[in-house]
Amino acid sequence: MATALIIVESYYGNTRAIAEAVAAGLIEGGVDAQVIGVDQAPSALPADLDLLVLGAPTHNRGLPTAATRAKAREQAGTSESSRGIGEWLETTAIPASTAVAAFDTVVSRGWLSGSAAKAIAKALRRQGRETSSVRSFVVKASRGPLAGGEETGARTWGRELAVSASDG
Repeated sequence: MATALIIVESYYGNTRAIAEAVAAGLIEGGVDAQVIGVDQAPSALPADLDLLVLGAPTHNRGLPTAATRAKAREQAGTSESSRGIGEWLETTAIPASTAVAAFDTVVSRGWLSGSAAKAIAKALRRQGRETSSVRSFVVKASRGPLAGGEETGARTWGRELAVSASDG
């Protein structure tokens, strides 16, 4: 059975909800999938991991920074995610055999809104890696809620990723 790990950075719960929906789609597609927060992400990934999915909210047109994380934690009243996906990527080696996909939550899908998922893909390219798939999911406002149909779309994307993971 193929295995997938979804590492998510989330402050208001919207990005985490998308990660859970992606995991549900992966599981429906026959992939053993687990979702963990970036603070619990391992510093070394198992060599037999088939798929790594990274997710983050879009802050200031890209990945969250220390400053935007602090502001989001304050507004959300949480201490979750003291480090972000960007910092985790800088310190973690991803096995060559592991496919990587990225997603984000955004207020709109226009080029003006930017994309944390595209920033993840760019960071991976700097490491010589390509992402197999990049997706954005819309929230109605910076704190959410998710736009209608986005969790269903994430579940569908998870099933699509499962086909790729199983074929790999």
